[in-house]
Amino acid sequence: MNGAGPPATNAGDTAWLLGSAALVFVMNPGLAFFYSGLVRRKNTLNTLMMTYVAMGIGGILWMLAGYSLAFAPGSAFLGGLKWLGLSGVGAAPEPAYAATVPHLAFFVFQGMFATITPALISGAIVERMSFRAYILFIGLWSLAVYAPVAHWVWGTGGFLRGWGALDFAGGTVVHVTAGTAALVAARILGARQDHKRIALIPHNVPYVLLGSGLLWFGWFGFNAGSALAANGVASLAFVTTNAGAAAALLTWLLLENHFGGHATAVGAATGAVVGLVGITPGAGFVSPLSAIAIGALTALASFTALRLRARTSLDDTLDVFACHGIGGITGSILTGVFASKAANPDGGNGLLAGGAALLGIQIGAVAIVFLYTAVATAAVLLLVKAVTPLRVELRAELEGLDRQVHGEEAYRGGSAAGGLGESVILLPSERFPGSERT
Repeated sequence: MNGAGPPATNAGDTAWLLGSAALVFVMNPGLAFFYSGLVRRKNTLNTLMMTYVAMGIGGILWMLAGYSLAFAPGSAFLGGLKWLGLSGVGAAPEPAYAATVPHLAFFVFQGMFATITPALISGAIVERMSFRAYILFIGLWSLAVYAPVAHWVWGTGGFLRGWGALDFAGGTVVHVTAGTAALVAARILGARQDHKRIALIPHNVPYVLLGSGLLWFGWFGFNAGSALAANGVASLAFVTTNAGAAAALLTWLLLENHFGGHATAVGAATGAVVGLVGITPGAGFVSPLSAIAIGALTALASFTALRLRARTSLDDTLDVFACHGIGGITGSILTGVFASKAANPDGGNGLLAGGAALLGIQIGAVAIVFLYTAVATAAVLLLVKAVTPLRVELRAELEGLDRQVHGEEAYRGGSAAGGLGESVILLPSERFPGSERT
């Protein structure tokens, strides 16, 4: 009797995963446009560049070391060095993760997550952080925070995975880490010079809508691709992703209209993104109806957090913590409420399905990831500060980072500090939370 041969790849699963990786890649320019539309025109290119440079840094670091530290066999806290520089990663599947696709396909799909996660942080520190310091920061952060947390939750032998913590596509690994890092970075950098002195409003709302639309489109690969096969779970995740985003969008507009009297375009875009964040950890573990509840509840939590932040001195420029941090925390905890083995036998039963223990596990996992990320992010920033200043000079901040840092301008003519038609849409944040970043 012949022994079992090497695992065979499935063409459909491989095509689906590679296509999903491409969809996640599209989220990077989507994020760039989403963020750049929310800042002042004098910082448009710098904001775009913070996402684009992350694509370069993430692509190289993930290949050289990040992937091995996250997924290679190692300890309960960190992967080993077996796959450094993609050594041993080839066309044959890696059964520990995805038995029907080439190992390289799994690597590149996960690499897209590793690329966009540090880029999310940039929204909290745009308009004032040194580009040189930012490049060094996200490189170190990717290795010190993202890779270990990915191993804890998804890697073979990771201790949170061993606990039974559920994170289908990155609620804790991506959004809790990025949101927490954004909170810490914004606090350490301090506020912009004109924070709370003048209204700092989005300069290009169409960019915001375009960016959120690209994010929504790419998120289908982000979540449904995390099934790692073209199967029923991928179909479930696709449907729940759309349902969560739609529910959050509508909830956000209702809240805006109630508290401010208007349903804004920026609010619609923000609500959709918050819903996508919230459904991410449970996309393949909950029913479509549960996804509606998760989207609505996540929108409520993030909307409330954004309003509370506006009353503080914290200058989280684009409210990354309120949207991604609170969204990821809420979605991860709600996965412990709504998850059901009826939806996915490989998942778990949450509180509503009689599994109270899962809710406790989800809360514990979120708390651990939050605390580790906060401490590690502060340490990385202090290390970077010892090498190079974290902030740009005052002149660069006042004149705009596009000219001072990149020697380019997004627009010709008009005031560099202003925007296009901004005098028409000048609105106080208390009346229209979510449509203005103060």
